[in-house]
Amino acid sequence: MPTTAIRETRLPSGLRVLTDPMDTVETVSVGVWADVGARHEPAPLNGVCHMLEHMAFKGTRRRSALDIAVEMEDVGGNMNAYTSREHTAFYAKMLKDDLPLAVDILADILQHSVFDPEELAREQGVVVQEIAQSIDTPDDIVFDHFQATAYGDQPLGRPVLGTVETVEGLNSDTIGGFQHTHYSPDRLVVAAAGRVDHDALVDLVGRQFTALNPRPAKGDLHAHYTGGEYRESRDVEQTQVVLGFEGVAYDDPDYYATVMLATLLGGGMSSRLFQEVREKRGLAYTVNAFASSYIDGGLFTLYAGTGPEDVAALTPVLCEEIGKVRTRVAADEVARARAQLRAGILMGQESTTGRCEQLARQILVYGRPISNEEVLAELNTIDEAAIVRVANRVFSTAPTLAALGSIDGMVSLERLKGWI
Repeated sequence: MPTTAIRETRLPSGLRVLTDPMDTVETVSVGVWADVGARHEPAPLNGVCHMLEHMAFKGTRRRSALDIAVEMEDVGGNMNAYTSREHTAFYAKMLKDDLPLAVDILADILQHSVFDPEELAREQGVVVQEIAQSIDTPDDIVFDHFQATAYGDQPLGRPVLGTVETVEGLNSDTIGGFQHTHYSPDRLVVAAAGRVDHDALVDLVGRQFTALNPRPAKGDLHAHYTGGEYRESRDVEQTQVVLGFEGVAYDDPDYYATVMLATLLGGGMSSRLFQEVREKRGLAYTVNAFASSYIDGGLFTLYAGTGPEDVAALTPVLCEEIGKVRTRVAADEVARARAQLRAGILMGQESTTGRCEQLARQILVYGRPISNEEVLAELNTIDEAAIVRVANRVFSTAPTLAALGSIDGMVSLERLKGWI
């Protein structure tokens, strides 16, 4: 997506509007991305961003929850939302002629939601069930334990869903006050991709988004990676093992090399972890590695699920592969990882929603659109020496280990450090 096609307008309020036109499609995806996520929550309000995301669809001053759903589905469109640790998104996809309706609904739910107490009580029950489902899903909850161990009692270490206690403690005034305080125009991005006219969208947004609080909340949110260990014995068929290290921030010079390292180590069927752990030794069905970045840091994570009889053998193999990649990688491995990343980037450009989301995220993280050409040029500069150097950087940090299941026989964290 050449950035020459992308247009950006900043409204007088500070709200940014961006478009990425795709003239070969008949649909458009549009959404509002907020630079607000779980890490912006005070401890007593853990989960408020996620609850706000849910409650935004539960009624406004002029629409009921049913009205919101029916109006969009009457034209064959759909709406969705999600909350992450740094961002919250509300987005829709529809035929191009129905863009005004989507913008009207998005503006309505983000400025005029009523947070009805009866609706809130019902939705608190829904979210409590969502938390319970997560707790009952070992390969889900283990990552919350990992995050909490990596960052301790900091906002970035708390669960996105919140806890039963904090969710049940929320009320309408608290949720509405959080939205009013944090959803200021300069923390929001409206992005659209597909069959869209930029000037028309700017006009729609300018007329609809007029009731946002202009004063953003401030605060020092810097997170400090700590590392450590969490183990929970649970009677399940598979033991979930997450081994992680301190990663890099989005703007770190080693960002792309770290992503390529994760791809080479555990990003596909040809990766080192898949071949060694699954294909050669049969120790796990699922094994992978991935790099997660934040504004001010990141995590590098290895994950595997294994049977009770193999749990003692798994972590030494993970450590062995870490040691190998710190010493040598082959040129063909680097080329293969680069090809995987390149294909993923280019294939993602075929989706209006994917392009819309990518554009909004780039603006929130980097402050500007980044072309495919720029990303691919960065990937082309990464060679074998860069991968080895970054591997040594990442795997020299304090490890974080989270394990849930049959943990008898797992090595101690101190012994594990010696193997790495």
